[in-house]
Amino acid sequence: MRSAHGVTLGEATRVWARIALLSFGGPAGQIAVMHRILVDERRWIGEERFLYALSYCTLLPGPEAQQLATYIGWLMHRTAGGLIAGVLFVLPGAVSIMVLSLVYVAFGQTGIVAGLFFGLKCAVLAVVLQAVVRVGSRALRNQVMRAIAAIAFVAIFVLSVPFPLIVLAAGLAGYAGTHLGSSAFAAGGSHGTPDAAGPLDVDSLLGDTIPEHARPNVGWSLRIAAVLALLWLVPVAALVALFSPGNAFADIAVFFSKMAVVTFGGAYAALAYVAQAGVETYGWLRPGEMLDGLGMAETTPGPLIMVTQFVGFLGAFRSPGSLNPYLAGILGGLLTTWVTFVPCFLWIFAGAPYVEALRGNRALSGALAAITAAVVGVILNLALWFALHTLFARVQVLRPGFGLAIDWPDFASVNLPALMLTAAAIPAVLYFKIGMIPTLLACSVMGITLHLTGIV
Repeated sequence: MRSAHGVTLGEATRVWARIALLSFGGPAGQIAVMHRILVDERRWIGEERFLYALSYCTLLPGPEAQQLATYIGWLMHRTAGGLIAGVLFVLPGAVSIMVLSLVYVAFGQTGIVAGLFFGLKCAVLAVVLQAVVRVGSRALRNQVMRAIAAIAFVAIFVLSVPFPLIVLAAGLAGYAGTHLGSSAFAAGGSHGTPDAAGPLDVDSLLGDTIPEHARPNVGWSLRIAAVLALLWLVPVAALVALFSPGNAFADIAVFFSKMAVVTFGGAYAALAYVAQAGVETYGWLRPGEMLDGLGMAETTPGPLIMVTQFVGFLGAFRSPGSLNPYLAGILGGLLTTWVTFVPCFLWIFAGAPYVEALRGNRALSGALAAITAAVVGVILNLALWFALHTLFARVQVLRPGFGLAIDWPDFASVNLPALMLTAAAIPAVLYFKIGMIPTLLACSVMGITLHLTGIV
């Protein structure tokens, strides 16, 4: 059945499956992939509407890239489209992390696996830098937006300001600036000018109007919210009622449900919270294992927050009760994924109609555009953090006073093979425009070769 904009649900499903399989490199890379396919290639959605939806998803707890896919899928094909887009975005990563978790506990890191991860990390660094350039070129269309991004970068990298405060400050600045008549915050500053990076909303398949199904409907919002809340919370309540305190499954259900509500700022914002609780509070895994899980999530398709499935897998594997440890690990990983992502659909389906209705509100649009600019600065911080920990064996935190804290590498600990491989990957994707998958494959082969020859 073909919808009003001419794209069948089957065709959309194939596109979302392609996006899911190409979604490497954390949220920055995933958002860049979605933009390239949905805005530049397919022209399903216009530039301004894409950035507006991204700004809203950035405000939500949980992984913004998966929520953005759900939002656009819902805009295109109602609830079914949102479910298909959101589930497909998660599925490859869930399967990959589950398989790698089983291999991890059964065999540990063999030489080939270690080499594979080494090469992939270098490629992912290049992909993330490419994403910073792509997203930044679209969101930072004037000096005001570039200043917001720079301030956000300094705030989080040097001053360790919490991400929610950065979002709040940027939103207030954009709202106030637009309310006072500044044009700098309009749609990221592009104003729909001819040099805009993507198509105008009016030229996209969705157009610039609100689809009938996307208009606010209190009854529908309450019904869908009730269904999703029951799907999320009933299993949690059942596990808490069935098992005594300290049971791994009950702890996993409660902890990751709490994480789904409080971790604003996407997957990266959740990592420190999960690592601290998983290692120090519950003892599900060791610090080095958390880094191994992060490496798995960085180098497999799907949301970076899929590392939580690895954490839940190990937690249940090591406290299986009467179950086989492998079966317990699988169930613990699936439970973690369920309570992490069901709330994401709740936030989108219940809130998106009202956000769409406010899309013409200039002050709100200005606030969201400023938030998007701030997020570029935050992503740059994350790319720099990833580069430091990929290219150097030792990174220390310098504290010169006045509340400053700066990550600084020990240059004597530089990993020369990683530096050389990264130096080759960056121009490959940024200058020669080599695709993501060929770059990932080439770097993984090089990583395995370097490991087998004893260089790394």
